[in-house]
Amino acid sequence: MATTSTPARVDARRRGYWIYLLPGGVLFLAVIVIPFVMNVALSFTEWPGVGEISWIGLENYTELFADDAFWASFRNSVAMIVAMVVAPTLIGLLLASALFDVIGKRFGGKSASTLRALFYLPQIVPVAVAGIVWGWILRPENGALNTLLEAVGLGEFAQNWLGDPGTALPSVMAIMVWVQIGYPVVIFMAALQRVDPQLHEAAEIDGAGWFRRFRAITIPQIRPETFVVALTCTIAAMKVFGPIFVLTRGGPGDATNVPSYFAYQNFFERADVGYGAAIATVLTLIIIALSIVFIRFQAASERKERR
Repeated sequence: MATTSTPARVDARRRGYWIYLLPGGVLFLAVIVIPFVMNVALSFTEWPGVGEISWIGLENYTELFADDAFWASFRNSVAMIVAMVVAPTLIGLLLASALFDVIGKRFGGKSASTLRALFYLPQIVPVAVAGIVWGWILRPENGALNTLLEAVGLGEFAQNWLGDPGTALPSVMAIMVWVQIGYPVVIFMAALQRVDPQLHEAAEIDGAGWFRRFRAITIPQIRPETFVVALTCTIAAMKVFGPIFVLTRGGPGDATNVPSYFAYQNFFERADVGYGAAIATVLTLIIIALSIVFIRFQAASERKERR
C-alpha cells in the first residue's frame, strides 16, 4: 500500500540534504575563505615574514598603483589572455570542427579521438617537465630551434628566444598556445556531439557551404561551452605562474613578469609580505570581477535567445 509523505517528513528530508554539503563547505572555508581574509588583512601591514607586524593602512595599495612594475605585469597579463584565451579558443574551435566533421566522418571516430588526445597531451604534462623541454628547444646555444634554423640556411633568424626582451614574451605566448590548445578542443568536440545533425543536412541541401554552416549553425549551438572555455581560460591566464617561473623567472627585466609571479617575488624573494598580499588581493578582485561580467553576459545572451 503506497504511503504519502507528510509535509513535515518532506521538510526533514530537505534539511537532511545540507549535511552532505558540510564537508565541501568546511573545505571551502578552510582552503579559500580564511586564507583570503588573512591575505587581505596582511595587505594593510608591513611584515618581512617573521617578527613584528606593523599596521600601515593603505600604503601598500598607494605604492602599488604607482608601481611601474605592477602595471607592466598586468600588460603582460593581457598578452597571456591573447595566448591562453583568444588564440586557443579560435584555433581549438576550428580544430574541433575539423576533427568532428572531417576526420571523424572520413577516417572514423578512433582517428579523431587519437588526434584529440594528442592535442590534449600538453595539458597533462607537468609544467616543470614542459618548461625544461622548451628551455632546451629555445636555448641560444645548441638549442633545437636555432640548430634547425641554421641547418636550413636561416641562421640569421636564430635568437636568444627567452633571454632577449624583444622575443621573450612572444616565445612564452607561443608556448602557452601549445599548452592551452587541447582544452578547448576537448570541450568543443564534446559540444559538437549535441548539435542536431538535421540542421546541417537541411542547410547543406539548401546549398550552404561548410564555413557558412559552421558560422550560422555550429557556433550559436555551442555558445554555452564557448562561454565556459573563455571564462576558465581567462582565469587561468590571469593567475598563470608555473610556466613563467620555470621558463623566464619574469625576465629579462620585467618583460615576462605577471601579477602572480610579481606577488611571489615580493612574498619570498624580497620578504615584503604585505606588498605581495596587496598584489594578490588586487589580482583576486579582478578575477572575481571578470567572472561576474562573464556570467552576467552569458545569462543575458541566454535570455536573448529565449525571446
